[in-house]
Amino acid sequence: MHVTPDSGEGNTFPPPQEAYANAPDLRREMHRVLALGAERDGRAARPITGPPVDARTAERVWLLRRAALMDRMALDKPGPVAAAAETAEQLVQHDRCHPDLVAGPHPPDEITLALDHRLYVRQEYAAWTAAGRPGI
Repeated sequence: MHVTPDSGEGNTFPPPQEAYANAPDLRREMHRVLALGAERDGRAARPITGPPVDARTAERVWLLRRAALMDRMALDKPGPVAAAAETAEQLVQHDRCHPDLVAGPHPPDEITLALDHRLYVRQEYAAWTAAGRPGI
């Protein structure tokens, strides 16, 4: 059965309202994702407020938050659905190379349709939030 990413119904992936229940508002998250991108690209220094973060984890946090942000924006009609699918695919590709960083119950290869990679983003965002947002 194919499930549209906007519903999350009929599967074991969290629906958007559950996955993003504790997410910052879109504007704040957009600023944070841009700041993480600047840190990632070396355009800004990482603030020293927490424990050191390894490069793989930092990359994944940036990919995850960016994909979740685009997914949330795509849920607003009309939203950037193609961008949400693209950023979700980038997270899936990263997690295929680094399966030890996957936090949710479904590995990235379990989802075969690119559209449904947004479901994977929701799963991983919910698991990351439940784990206390490690890596930030």
